[in-house]
Amino acid sequence: MIAQDHLRRVAAWSQELDVRESEVARTGIVERSYGAEECIFMRGDRFDYWAGVVSGLARMGVVSRDGKEASFASLTSGAWFGEGSVLKNEARRHDVVALRDSRLALMDRTTFVWLFENSVAFNRFLVRQLNERLGQVIGQVEYSRTRDMTTRVARGIASLFNPVLYPNLIAHLEIKQEEIGALSGISRQNTNRCLNRLEQEGVLRLEYGGITVLDVDRLRHYGE
Repeated sequence: MIAQDHLRRVAAWSQELDVRESEVARTGIVERSYGAEECIFMRGDRFDYWAGVVSGLARMGVVSRDGKEASFASLTSGAWFGEGSVLKNEARRHDVVALRDSRLALMDRTTFVWLFENSVAFNRFLVRQLNERLGQVIGQVEYSRTRDMTTRVARGIASLFNPVLYPNLIAHLEIKQEEIGALSGISRQNTNRCLNRLEQEGVLRLEYGGITVLDVDRLRHYGE
């Protein structure tokens, strides 16, 4: 169980709930910490929680039988994920790994189902969330098939600025180049070249421990 004020800080969707719904939500949530490179769950696991990132950074993806990694989404502070598997009560279809020390809020399936069956506000949020997630996946398929690595990096960073999926983000991202590379599916060396090119073009600014995005719209449409 978490406190009511803490729930509102870590879950933007909770601000749309009424008093009873908020009480049910907070009593069904616990927090858990994960170390850098620790697997939160793997494809095929039963993980009966809807999860939100309180702090840190995680990557959602899969590893093929021949060891090739494919990233589906990055998960930053404020992001909630896994609603599809919870709704369908099925094993996970992908891996989620913490890229740095991270803390997650975990809502048990019983609480999630109660909100799904009783809260109009919660259902409105889920519709927006699933719609945005679908758009994100379609966009990633599009830019991941291009041979232009700078476009992949630009679109990957831009995907972090979706206000529905990542409500807590600001212009400055505390993210390492190797983390951007992991999210974009390219090496750190190539990521460095792509980021320098984007900085030269005035799209972002490289800073110690992160980057500041100067033009989100240009990142979203980079390469068009």
